[in-house]
Amino acid sequence: MTDLAVLAEACLLAGLDAVDARLVREGENTIYQLRSSIYVRISRPGQQAAAVREVAVSRWLNAAGVAAVSAVGDIQQPIICRNRPVTFWTEIPRHRPGYPAEIAAVLARLHALPVPENLSLGYLDPFVRLPERIASADIAEDDRIWLLEQINTLRVQWDALIPGLSTCVVHGDAWSGNVVSVLDGGRVILMDLERCSVGPPQWDLTSTAVKVTTDGRLTRAEYEAFVEVYGSDVMEWNHFTLFRDIRELRMTTFAVQAAGRGGEFRREAKLRIACLRGRSGDRPWSWTPIN
Repeated sequence: MTDLAVLAEACLLAGLDAVDARLVREGENTIYQLRSSIYVRISRPGQQAAAVREVAVSRWLNAAGVAAVSAVGDIQQPIICRNRPVTFWTEIPRHRPGYPAEIAAVLARLHALPVPENLSLGYLDPFVRLPERIASADIAEDDRIWLLEQINTLRVQWDALIPGLSTCVVHGDAWSGNVVSVLDGGRVILMDLERCSVGPPQWDLTSTAVKVTTDGRLTRAEYEAFVEVYGSDVMEWNHFTLFRDIRELRMTTFAVQAAGRGGEFRREAKLRIACLRGRSGDRPWSWTPIN
């Protein structure tokens, strides 16, 4: 069933008009904007639990005073169409990607919240969907085997480390595309809440740190502003290298998932795999963002 067919069926069930819907993004999830300005998020098969959690977390965060994208209130969601969960979201006013200091400030507030007793957030799994991305990817077989072995290697290290770490509510994917600042008033809003869970706060901090260490898209001054606002530097943490390696693996498998779209996406996937395999020099690498 195509994304457009899922969109039409879900909107029909929700009592919404899908005519002339505009494709906003096609990545881990597919997002459309309706003429009513409602945003429709179509997740991949099997992600029902994540979609349920995302809607619940949105309502909890907004009630707790941490601004987050808002699920449409009068629709029972997610709606499941052909095993694909579909959720509906209100429009965010004109905004820009969050600056490092803004990301640090909202993460500090999020990490300070008590873990809610009435939400089943689950424990952070940084390897979620990675094997599925690799299994279906249009890549060389030796690269596929290496990536799957790398998942196993890093998972063993993660499982050995995690029991001894302090935890809190984490966003799970806290980069500048998922933390935005409204142009009128400067309100900072958390988006893409499907990986929100309980886990070590260092995981959220690593998402910004790798912009310095891995792809060089963040200056040292910008990163220092992030560190100053949050109050600690994850790069100085003993286990940062492991978290960095896992984050880089996630970034690479995201490119691998997009490789089937051909051209620049396939080239980017090959580049990132080569970097991880030590074939493209030392960090930082010149990785092109994928939307």
